[in-house]
Amino acid sequence: MLAAGLFAGFAAGIFGIGGGFVVVPALYAIFTVLGGDPSVTTHVAIGTSLGTIIVTSLRSVQAHAKRGAVDFEVLKTWAPWIVLGVLLGLVLAKSVDGKSLTLIFAIGVFIMGLYMMFGRAGALKVSDTMPTGWLRAALATFVGSFASLMGIGGGTFAILVMTLFGKPIHQAIATAAGFGFIIAIPGAIGFMIIGQGVEGLPPGSVGYVNIIGLVAITAMTALTAPAGAFVAHKMNPALLKRVFATYLLFTTAVMFIDAYNARMAEPQAPYLAEAATLDHFESAVSERNYTALSGAPPEEGLSYYGQTPSSHGESDSLEQ
Repeated sequence: MLAAGLFAGFAAGIFGIGGGFVVVPALYAIFTVLGGDPSVTTHVAIGTSLGTIIVTSLRSVQAHAKRGAVDFEVLKTWAPWIVLGVLLGLVLAKSVDGKSLTLIFAIGVFIMGLYMMFGRAGALKVSDTMPTGWLRAALATFVGSFASLMGIGGGTFAILVMTLFGKPIHQAIATAAGFGFIIAIPGAIGFMIIGQGVEGLPPGSVGYVNIIGLVAITAMTALTAPAGAFVAHKMNPALLKRVFATYLLFTTAVMFIDAYNARMAEPQAPYLAEAATLDHFESAVSERNYTALSGAPPEEGLSYYGQTPSSHGESDSLEQ
């Protein structure tokens, strides 16, 4: 958990992300090993991750702001729509079960891993100016909702959007750190609220936010986020992006394998329930037919054919 915090903080500084792609899989693995309830493990990992992003992104954006790289005008105009998106994401998170949420996260991580592995920031440009009006509202709402649903700061999506619309990569990374702060505050509070009263939460949890994990990881990210920001302004992060992408793809593979194994280990409950229902129906029909023919309800333990379970072979039929 501490190692995840160190890595998440460094990744937040150098890539402008909140570190959720590191924290969520780490917490998911820890809670699973400790015997956490699978129905809430992913929710707790995501909620706790959003809590850590508050500190991680704040430290990161402060470090970038000292170098004049943060576009505060973009943050100000996008913030209302991002918060709206976060609220929509919370509504979805409350209605989505743990397995589906794990699958959503794994797919999102896989896509981002491919982008970071093979994509080149700035290689494709849609415009030289940032979007306004309905397009800005739509993009910001999407970033906020998907980020809160996955427990990430939205930095990867934000960087992609800003570079598509002409922002230099270093400025995009710096500004994306601010996106994470805007997303994380309402996101973490929301996961605390929607997790109230849920059973099977890990010890030390307030709703879907685990305070123990939050404190441990936050302490580490606060140390390494400024270091990541320093490195981001001193070197080309292309190699580090590919290393990080390798981690993302490996994490995705592990989560998909876990989900597949959990699915295969499930009892065939629907079929068992169907069989039990059919057996009950046949029993009820037998009793009703017996009553209709004999004029009296069957004796306890007596089957439709007039035999107790222990009297196979006797000739006490209904015709007698």
